[in-house]
Amino acid sequence: MFEDHSDVIRDIALEAGLVDQTQSDELWESHATTGKSFADSLIDAGLADRPTLLQAVADHLQVQYYSAIPADLGEELTRTLKPAQAHKYMVVPVADEAGKLTLVAKDAFNSGAINELTFILKRDIELAVADPDAVESAVVRVYGEASATSMEDLLGEFEEGAVAATNDEDVVAAASQAPIIRFVDLVLQEAVKAKASDIHFEPFEDQFRIRYRIDGSLYEMAPPPKNLASAVIARVKVLSALNIAERRIPQDGRIKTTIGGRAIDLRVSTLPTQFGESVVLRILDKTVVNLSLEALSMQDDIKEGIRAMVNRPNGIFIVTGPTGSGKTTTLYSALREVNTEDVKILTAEDPVEYEVEGIMQVPINHQVGLTFAAALRSFLRQDPDTIMVGEIRDLETAQIAVQASLTGHVVLSTLHTNDAPGAVTRLIDMGLEPFLISASLEGVLAQRLLRRICKGCRTAYEPDKEVINMLDVDALEITNKKFYFGKGCAECSRSGYRGRQGLFELMTISDSLRTMISQRAPTLVLKQKAIEVGMRPLREDGLRCIFDGHTTIEEVLKYT
Repeated sequence: MFEDHSDVIRDIALEAGLVDQTQSDELWESHATTGKSFADSLIDAGLADRPTLLQAVADHLQVQYYSAIPADLGEELTRTLKPAQAHKYMVVPVADEAGKLTLVAKDAFNSGAINELTFILKRDIELAVADPDAVESAVVRVYGEASATSMEDLLGEFEEGAVAATNDEDVVAAASQAPIIRFVDLVLQEAVKAKASDIHFEPFEDQFRIRYRIDGSLYEMAPPPKNLASAVIARVKVLSALNIAERRIPQDGRIKTTIGGRAIDLRVSTLPTQFGESVVLRILDKTVVNLSLEALSMQDDIKEGIRAMVNRPNGIFIVTGPTGSGKTTTLYSALREVNTEDVKILTAEDPVEYEVEGIMQVPINHQVGLTFAAALRSFLRQDPDTIMVGEIRDLETAQIAVQASLTGHVVLSTLHTNDAPGAVTRLIDMGLEPFLISASLEGVLAQRLLRRICKGCRTAYEPDKEVINMLDVDALEITNKKFYFGKGCAECSRSGYRGRQGLFELMTISDSLRTMISQRAPTLVLKQKAIEVGMRPLREDGLRCIFDGHTTIEEVLKYT
């Protein structure tokens, strides 16, 4: 609970008078820098103990606080939940009175758990607050260890011919069978546990492949039997409220579920292929993504440059890079800098990835004509201060973004280009007049996400001269520098990498660059000028990451 809701707990601590604004700001900086939860930073600073903070959370939620979970709950009470339900939602029943079942929860903020359990148990449910560690221990004490059904056990069940589907009716029936439900649940659990960003279900002619994307690379799990493909995909479509019978056109949906007591959001996309539907699930887990500039491993001057741009009275700030390079995370983090009571923020996203308190977020819906351009046009009548547009895809969106910036709004958006100067050329190619770009554009941030060397098995080594030559650096620059790689250990699943590291290149639009943009200067000339006035190219930031021991030469060469 503490790790997942630092922003809410910060507000609760202020509301309860546990900290003042100055202390709150200092603790938030510590939380953003160290990655430690705000609650742990508060406790470590001696400003509150754990029970006091938990009592404040309970007061805020207007529920009861259990300082201790009763040792003997009684068989009748414990039987109100099945062991699998207790483990999934991380809850323990503590009272059953006046027709209402009270459960202490590891995450008392998870309203989704209340809704799901109310539906499953057909009972009025109330969550209560207790120490998250105590709840986890109580779940194991009362209901035993989580059922250790392994993927191999389940696949063994299927090989015995547990599930077969030949027509539509069979597929629907198979999707609701216990082995299929358990299999899909286990795939989701394993993915969240491994901190995967995506799950790929891929049917081929003679196999059904399931892969996880972890730190940008795909890893295949033990393939289930081919005849399960339609039932497994149907189960995913049931969970995401998609049309099971429609297999001819792509569909998009969402799954909101609880895994290990945490609320997890999954974005679902189906695609008809030659051998069945391919389904990709994007895992949107707020606990993995820290929406803060401090957590983005960027240099201080780049952080300050972004802060200056989003705090200006008007202008356009663009983040550029390939798909999956973390552009949206950077934009959300930039918005957090200005997300205060006196600033009205509107976003148009396709789709909304993370729900952020205090920001009005609009999901794009092409089927009803709600495009980026249409949303942006409406935004101007909603009296915003700051606007985020998921992506500038066409001339109309670009023109309205410029108009918004010239009439006193800050506009944040993304583009797909290789580097920061390339964004200017891309806007001109769309048909935007160069003088409008030079008048409205304040800065462009280009970024990449590289795999970070695992700290558990990081090893220094001497790279080959040919590899160093590929970096195209001066020999003096690498004198006395150390190079590292990951040997591979249990912590990183023998890959040598764990987590990801950002590379950044910030082009601030100076007066000299504005003149060159108006004169339609080519990208290369803009890049040379930007470097002259202080821009560090992506490759240079990559070298810094190599020498600091964060990543490998191979990763930098691959992405820059």
